[in-house]
Amino acid sequence: MSRINRRALLLNAGSAVIASTVAATALATEPRRRDRELSRDLRALIKAHKAAYAALGKAIHEMDGGNRDHDRASRAEERALLAVCGYPAVREGDRRAKARYLLKIEARGELDLAEHMQALLRSTMRNGYRPKPPHGFGKAARDRARSAAVEAPSSG
Repeated sequence: MSRINRRALLLNAGSAVIASTVAATALATEPRRRDRELSRDLRALIKAHKAAYAALGKAIHEMDGGNRDHDRASRAEERALLAVCGYPAVREGDRRAKARYLLKIEARGELDLAEHMQALLRSTMRNGYRPKPPHGFGKAARDRARSAAVEAPSSG
């Protein structure tokens, strides 16, 4: 005959319930405070992009300096945005802040280059996989595409 009685069964079942509840609570808790905060690195990248974006807006409004200032500001803004896209957000706070910021950029229609998506996807990989682009894809191809878009007649 088994030595397990109702009292032993209830005691063991109660322990199992408490242990599983504690384990589930531990897994479902919020990340540590340090992980919820935005890192200094990402904060600096976002700040740099905001400054570059403001400089680009200023260059567009002040076209009296010619296209050189506009082009320089555009390239600086693009590099700053690519840096934000390519930042490997490991902490919970960084992931949330990066996603929120890039969703705002995307809502303005400015997260539209293939390089943006590539940088985002690479940032999720541990070693930042960076294959060489196929021949014909790069800065020159981007510039040709932009020139074609500017020269194309608008419908409407």
